Amino acid sequence: MGRLRDRVTREQAEQALSTPFAQWAASTASNDIERANLPVLRVEDGGGGLDTLRRRYTKPLYLLLALVGLILAIACANTANLLLARATARQREIAVRLSIGAGRFRLIRQLLTESLVLSAISGALGVLIAIAGTRLLTLLLANSEDGLTLDAGLNWRVLGVTIALSVLCGGLFGLAPAIQTTRPALVPALKEMSRLPRYRLPQLLVVGQIALLMLLLVGAGLFVRTLSNLQSIPLGFNRDNLLLVELNAPQAGYPEANAAAFYDTLRQRVSEIPGVRGVTLAHSSLLKAGRSHPVSIDGVLADGTRFMQTGPRFFSTMQIPIVQGREIDERDLAGALPVVVVSEEFAKTFLPGQNPLGRRVHVGGGAGPLDLEIVGVSASARYGPLKRANPPVVYASYPQLPARQIRQMTYAVRTDGDPLSHVNTIRSLVRATDSRVPITRVTTQAAEIDETINQEIVLARLCTAFAILALVIASVGLYGTMAYGVARRTREFGIRMALGARRARVIWMVMREMLILMCLGLVLSIPLARAASRFVTSFLFDTQSNDFRAIALAVVTLASAALIAGYGPARKASTIDPTTALRQD
Repeated sequence: MGRLRDRVTREQAEQALSTPFAQWAASTASNDIERANLPVLRVEDGGGGLDTLRRRYTKPLYLLLALVGLILAIACANTANLLLARATARQREIAVRLSIGAGRFRLIRQLLTESLVLSAISGALGVLIAIAGTRLLTLLLANSEDGLTLDAGLNWRVLGVTIALSVLCGGLFGLAPAIQTTRPALVPALKEMSRLPRYRLPQLLVVGQIALLMLLLVGAGLFVRTLSNLQSIPLGFNRDNLLLVELNAPQAGYPEANAAAFYDTLRQRVSEIPGVRGVTLAHSSLLKAGRSHPVSIDGVLADGTRFMQTGPRFFSTMQIPIVQGREIDERDLAGALPVVVVSEEFAKTFLPGQNPLGRRVHVGGGAGPLDLEIVGVSASARYGPLKRANPPVVYASYPQLPARQIRQMTYAVRTDGDPLSHVNTIRSLVRATDSRVPITRVTTQAAEIDETINQEIVLARLCTAFAILALVIASVGLYGTMAYGVARRTREFGIRMALGARRARVIWMVMREMLILMCLGLVLSIPLARAASRFVTSFLFDTQSNDFRAIALAVVTLASAALIAGYGPARKASTIDPTTALRQD
């Protein structure tokens, strides 16, 4: 980071720094491959913070904002429907007031005031919920990054937008019911005739709710499918009962020349803990690994090969099968013949149809140059992020590497039971071996896997929770709309029952209206959902944006909720007493 002098532009600074940086980068290259892939300096504006964080969190937060907007639209449509039902029930009261001289604008203002009070109370409750929900959301978004804290507390801007949005929604969605209710046909309203003209606005609002709800359900289905696909990726090793402990002895002041001996001594002591089945170590855990060095075999560059430093019994502890030869063990120490184990991807890619045992690989860059003999071939094991293709890997014995390369190490401790129960014992052993060396990170292999797919877990959980919330809101709205419709048609149903209509016939009459509304909503929403799902393609893994199973599950869920919401009012309509209904005014 640097601060520019006055009247110096970013482009000028980049031009001034590019030449010395290019010269320095060229001086660090040790072979033709590194000279052909020199880094390039780029100067960027730092006023917006670290670009990596902005790239990581911008899209998920925009997506969450869109989900919240959909829920808000569903809730507003539902509120407008319920307000319309309540206002329609007061038509006789409104008609009486109009007939004795009350102004229409005065009545609209009264109804709007009631709507605004309701929205203000709801907004206040929402702020209280947001105080707790914001903390939960930041923890979910940041727990995949060690030492990273996101500050997303409420401030006056957020509160101002919330209040304005509450007032706007209360006024906007309370205005239509108020206008429609204050212009009734006075004579029918004063007579309170049960056969009033049907309004089409409630039905339109119901169709709109179904369409918006379909978007949320499809999104939840896509994210759940993505999470399921990630969790079902074959790892190639056993993730259960595995503890990961990270140390960096040289960084704590331990001499680099003695680091290998320190790590090996600690490995032997940890292996003697009761309940520990195996201990090994590597420069990183498999899913966090990313080290790459130029690797060649028979003078041919093995492009894309990853290089990993491991300790004795790495494959048996991680439970990665050896398909040919042997694994790295205690005999592969400093002074012995330098050896490596290669993955099946390496053997199939660079030695197809050949026996890799005894062949020699050359490792350059920061790890070498080293000439190493292949003594084994391991089965495929996941290396690096789950979303990326599995690369070819060369596993080397860390004691046989130059001392300057032996720095951070991650112990993998295989236990009989809960691996976290051994954390305190391991901490004590580290302090007893050398009190200068701290443990920088402790986690389980299962927890680390969850960290690597933390964004997918968060999106799946939040989208599912939002979809369930929207489903409940929409179901309440559907139930309220249908129940109000049944109440308005009480006399009609009573006459039909008196004339001999069967209960099943009455139930079908009500359910048919619900089915029509549902079908209209689905016809509108399915193409809309297919088009909108393309915007979340970057969040998906091994799942198409128009995944048939996600859409089918959303349709089944929505249809089930609609039928359940409509069956209650339909059943109530079928139990109306004809005598009581006919006696109504």
